[in-house]
Amino acid sequence: MALENEETKETPETPKTPETPENSNEVSTPEDMEAIKAQLEEEKTAKAAAEAALAEKDTRIGELEASLSEAKTGSEAITAELASAKEANTQAVAKYLDAVRLANPAIPQDIIAGDTIEDIDASLAKATTIAESVRANLEAQAKETKVPAGAPPRGEISLEGLTPREKIAAGIKQKGGTS
Repeated sequence: MALENEETKETPETPKTPETPENSNEVSTPEDMEAIKAQLEEEKTAKAAAEAALAEKDTRIGELEASLSEAKTGSEAITAELASAKEANTQAVAKYLDAVRLANPAIPQDIIAGDTIEDIDASLAKATTIAESVRANLEAQAKETKVPAGAPPRGEISLEGLTPREKIAAGIKQKGGTS
């Protein structure tokens, strides 16, 4: 019995606490039960809050996925529209190039070129400058070599190297006869 009393006695080194009962077969006190119930309620509340936060995050992920899907669809539509606009631009530039070439027949067609309207306009300006320069040079050369107006005066016909028959025909022509 003395031994039993020693076992049940509290020692200063190992105080008895509600969380760690000395004997596992020992019945919990009502205070211990209340503490455990309070802790359980706190855990339930924390679990419910975590589940609510998780559900909220799942909802937000769903919303973001839907937004991403809409953005991808919009991006694809814009990409298709951009490709269509580029094709229309290419066709318009080709038609503009043809129109500029037709409007300037004095300029060789292969000189007027470009992939954009600005490039075509720049090549047209350059070609026009070259054409005007060539035209001015040709006009200057034409002025330098003046040809008198009308037919040149008649001179005597050279009878050298003519046959006798051709000499007689030439003499008759000179005197006003008809041949």
